Amino acid sequence: MSLHSNTTAKRNWFILSSLVSKDFKLKYRRSFLGIAWSVLNPLLMMLVLTAVFSAFFKFDIEHYPFYLILGNTLFALMSDSTTTAMTSIIDSSALIKKIRINKIIFPIEKVLFQLVNFAISLIAVAIVMVFLRINPTPNLFLLPLLLLYVTIFSMGLGLLLSALAVFFRDIIHLWSVIITAWTYATPLFYPVNILPDWMLQFEAFNPMYHYVTYFRDIALWGNTPGLMENLVCLAMASATFAIGLIIFKRTQHKFILYV
Repeated sequence: MSLHSNTTAKRNWFILSSLVSKDFKLKYRRSFLGIAWSVLNPLLMMLVLTAVFSAFFKFDIEHYPFYLILGNTLFALMSDSTTTAMTSIIDSSALIKKIRINKIIFPIEKVLFQLVNFAISLIAVAIVMVFLRINPTPNLFLLPLLLLYVTIFSMGLGLLLSALAVFFRDIIHLWSVIITAWTYATPLFYPVNILPDWMLQFEAFNPMYHYVTYFRDIALWGNTPGLMENLVCLAMASATFAIGLIIFKRTQHKFILYV
C-alpha cells in the first residue's frame, strides 16, 4: 500500500512538473521579450496606474508606486491562477477521455504555474524597492508563508471553479465580472481609509484584502503580522480549499460526460 502510494505520488508529481514546463514554454514561445515580459508587465502597469491615480486622486500614500505593485502582483497571482484553473478540465478534455489520470492535477498545475510567474515578477518588485530606496527588513522572510496562504486559497477556488465550469459554462463569463468587481473592492490602488464604514466591514471578509495587507506589512511598512492575522489568513485559505476539494471530488466522476 505504501509502495503504491509512493509510486502514485511520484507519477502525479512528474505529470505536474511536465505540465508546468509545457505551459512555461508555450507562454514564452515566439515571444521577443520572453521571460523579461513577466518583469516588464507589472512595471508598466505600475507606471500607468501611478500616472493615472496620481493625476486624478491625491492619495497620501508613502512610496505609492511600491504600494501599487505589491497589491497588483499578489492579486494577479490569485486572479490568473483561478481564471486558468477554471477552464483546465475543459481544456484537457481530450487527454481525460484517452487515459486514466488524476483530474485534480490540472487545476492545481495552473496555480503552480502562476506561482512560478509570480516568482519572476518579484524581480520587478525588487527593482522598485531599489529605485525608491526602500530597505528590506527581516519581515520579508515571511513571504513564503504568505505565498502558502495565497496558493492554498487559489487552489481551493480553482478546484471549485473548474468543477462548476464543466457543468455550467456561464461560470467562465461570470468569473471575469466577479474578478473585475473584486479588483475594485480590494484596496489595490487606493488607501483603505477612504472607504465608508459598511465597506470596511466587508473588507474583514475579503481574503485578498488580508493577503495584500500582509504583503505590504512585510515589504513596505516593516510590520510583523501577528498571530491573529496569520490565523485569519490560514483559516480563509483552508476553508476555501476544503470546500473546493469536496465539491471537486464529489463531481469529478461526471466530468467525462460533460467535457
